Amino acid sequence: MNNPEQFDVVVIGAGPSGALASSLLVQKGWRVLVLEQQIFPRFTIGESLLPQCMEYLADANLVAPLHEHAASLGFQFKNGAAFHRAGENTAINFTEKSSPGPGTTYQVKRGLFDKLLADNAQLQGAVIRYQHSVKDYKVTDVFENSSDKGNTNKDSTDKNGGATLLVHDAQQQPYQVQARFVLDASGFGRVLPKLLNLELPSHFPVRSAYFSHFVDNISDENFDRNKILITVHPEHRDIWYWLIPFSDGTASIGVVAESERFNDDEADVMLNRFLEQDPHLKALLAKRELIGPARSITGYSSNVSKLYGQHFALLGNAGEFLDPVFSSGVTIALKSASLIAPLVDQYLKGETIDFEQHYAKPLQAGVNCFRTFVTGWYDTRFQDVIFHTEQNKQVREMISAILAGYAWDTSNPFVAQSERRLNVLAQLCRT
Repeated sequence: MNNPEQFDVVVIGAGPSGALASSLLVQKGWRVLVLEQQIFPRFTIGESLLPQCMEYLADANLVAPLHEHAASLGFQFKNGAAFHRAGENTAINFTEKSSPGPGTTYQVKRGLFDKLLADNAQLQGAVIRYQHSVKDYKVTDVFENSSDKGNTNKDSTDKNGGATLLVHDAQQQPYQVQARFVLDASGFGRVLPKLLNLELPSHFPVRSAYFSHFVDNISDENFDRNKILITVHPEHRDIWYWLIPFSDGTASIGVVAESERFNDDEADVMLNRFLEQDPHLKALLAKRELIGPARSITGYSSNVSKLYGQHFALLGNAGEFLDPVFSSGVTIALKSASLIAPLVDQYLKGETIDFEQHYAKPLQAGVNCFRTFVTGWYDTRFQDVIFHTEQNKQVREMISAILAGYAWDTSNPFVAQSERRLNVLAQLCRT
């Protein structure tokens, strides 16, 4: 094997957190290599963004390209979330929220959205290699014989060491890359958690999701394409559906339930069978046309023993993924990249960084807030809050802020004391 290539930062994965982190770091003058196992665009779910995402994208100069290309890529303007349960309807408008910041965003086709972000990270200076897979990670004393040639950041230092990655290219040929810091943004691939034995089981039950894209052919004038529609199964409140409309008349549609609710039928059959079980969705989607095969994923919730270690940190789903019910995945991923990038910048300059205090704990605080409401959705506490007919305006705006992604705004009592506040609110709604 030839002498290893050297970069300041290697990012594993070119999805949203990888694109955001690499954009922020190349803006600071660091040499950044992104290694992506797949070819973009590729199909993935998580299409309904939350408004909080727009601030993170703006910080990395990625929101302007999103606005510019949204219409041509079929992205749908989004201003809230609608809910249906056994004939009951309600909706949350994200512009009516207690936290400052954007109140609108987009529902995106993730393959095209991820490619848009990655392409613009590349334009800003990140090196992206597609179909390159990381196979091993070892701590090493990198740069000890290097002159840091090509590093535009004059404050760089070599004292921290780094890591050596074994990589396979598109032809499965091995090579090595040395980095002073590694960010794992590999999502469900969870590269470093697997290589370093960091994986832990999730506290959530094992659930499955069946999903696909459809030409929805929705003709109901009351249907609001500017909102994701979340529907509760008419008999089993722990089963729910998503319907995410796009601006070109297509939609992402899926159903989520504990795995034992499903059998071994083909994914297309399973998805359509469940769609027929809800009268409202059955009527709304009576003329739907499947685009390509349906897919499924099982046991997607995940956790890890730690979010950082010697010369590395985990971003987004590579660290922890909760559940798709409130579309928090991309928001958490972007928040993790937004938090870690300035810390890596300081670390590369030779500063001593407390990753626990300045990365893991702040990130986990918002994740735990989302966790409260995800748990409350499945045990129906939060469902009873959402569908309660007599809602206090101020409380409604606080809940709207969390559903809009502002789960780190501790001025919101439902963020600062999420479990206690939700319990009290649910009890009030039930009585």
